[in-house]
Formats: sequence, C-alpha cells, structure tokens
Amino acid sequence: MKSRTLGALLIGGLVAATAVLASPVAASLGRYSEADSIRFGWSRTTGVNDYLDETGWAVRGHDTPDNFVERLLSIPVGAVARGAGAGFEARVSQGTGLPLPESWSIATAKNSPYITSVYAETPRDLAAVLGFYRAELGKRGWIETVVEPDRAVITFTTVRGPVLLRLSRQNDRTIAELSLRKPGVANAGLLPRPRQAKLMLGNKSDEGAVITVADQTIKLPAHAGEKLAHSDSAASEIPDSQKIDLPPGKYKVTLKVEGGTVDIREFEVAANETWGLLAGTDGVLLPMRLY
Repeated sequence: MKSRTLGALLIGGLVAATAVLASPVAASLGRYSEADSIRFGWSRTTGVNDYLDETGWAVRGHDTPDNFVERLLSIPVGAVARGAGAGFEARVSQGTGLPLPESWSIATAKNSPYITSVYAETPRDLAAVLGFYRAELGKRGWIETVVEPDRAVITFTTVRGPVLLRLSRQNDRTIAELSLRKPGVANAGLLPRPRQAKLMLGNKSDEGAVITVADQTIKLPAHAGEKLAHSDSAASEIPDSQKIDLPPGKYKVTLKVEGGTVDIREFEVAANETWGLLAGTDGVLLPMRLY
C-alpha cells in the first residue's frame, strides 16, 4: 500500500495548515480563548481494489497569557488556530460523515473499509454534548432507537447501518465515542479475540513513553508503532508486546512520556472492539477506534 502522512503541525505552521484544510465548518466551534493553539495530523493510505484508509488526530490547547503584551501577541496566533480547527472539523465531517462536538480539546477520526469512527473529549457537560448529537444527527434524518440514560448509550438507525454513540463523564470533561461498524472483515492482526477487546499501543512522540493498562506496563521507544492506525496492514505489523487483550469493561490507563507530564484516565472498551492508544506529541493519550 502507498501511504502519505501529514505529520504533526506546530503552531508556526498553522497558516499553511489552514490553507490545506480550509472548507465550510460542519458544526459550531463554541467559544475559545484568544490564546488557542492546535496540533494535528492526517494520514491517507490507498491500495488495491479501491482500498482507502484515512485517520486524523488533533489536540487543542487553551493557554492563558500572563500579561497584556502576551495577550496582544496571542490574538493572531489564536485566530489562525481557530481557522485550523475549523478546517480539521470540516475534514472530519467530509471524510466520516460524523460530527464533532463543540469545544473539543482532543479528537481522533477513522474511516477505513471496516469502520468509521470519531472520538472526542470536550469540557462541556454530558447533557450539552448529548443535546448536540441529538440535534446534529436528527438534522441528518437519523432516528434514535435505543437509549440507556444511566450510561448515555444511544443507537441511531441510518441508511449506512446502526451508529453507536457512547458518552461518559470523567473529571472535568465529557468523552464522546461515535462509530459505525462496516460489514468488511479485517485481517487477523487487527481482530480482537472473541468476546474480548483489543488495545494496540503506539508512540507518536520523540521521547520514550510508558503506557500502563490493567496492571500491564508497556514501554514504547520514540515513534514505536506510530503508524498502527494508518491501515490494517500497518496494525498487523505491531509486535504482540504492544497489544493487550481485555474483557469488556472500564480500565485505568496511565501514560508517562519522558520529560513530560503524566496523563491518567479511565477508558471503556466493549466486546469485539479494537482500539489504538497512541502517546501524542504533547504527552496526551490519543484513543482511536480501529475496528
């Protein structure tokens, strides 16, 4: 397969990034500080028989300037970051047909022959995020069929098949997982074991990283497995030492990047799902539904 990757784009490259991604915004951006920054990347893998696999990720920061001069200088940077964020949202919407919730801080997207998925974290409360999805999906003619208020799990019926939305609240953020499973069957390297979930671990950063899940600690050298989400063949090349099979449930995940901060969160997986967990360039964990 032929792969072309747009690597992580730092603030200094945001003007070019905005030009590449510019297009109408699919959903409201909400409010952001004048000092917004954004880092993101996109990969596109093509192959025989019209094979197409696209993945994207983005991390938005909200830094508060300490004085008037810094606030003044941050205005043009924030404007460019907001434009780049709008472009990323539009590309996700066009590539997956799925919306991103407002004011997202972390987002990943996947569109492969096997699944279309969008993962997002936002500081908005769960009720607001649920209302956003009901409005967005309702406008598209999708019908809400199943609701479990205690877990905020909703299934929408679409012409492409059932779309699953899972919402959960962690600390000061709402986690949104939106996915559409396609009928194709992936290769054995990507498939989870029956009635279990598979986690595939990678490191996009320039430093070594350590990810701990369910008392299993995996050490990842810089850039180890960073392309695992690019295609099913790339995922199959990941060594078994970077894969974890788990029963369905919620697990504590800890990410430590050398010289960086520690990112700790709870992560939920269901039976017959495969997720990629990538150590991001900012020391932030980037979850991405792969199957």
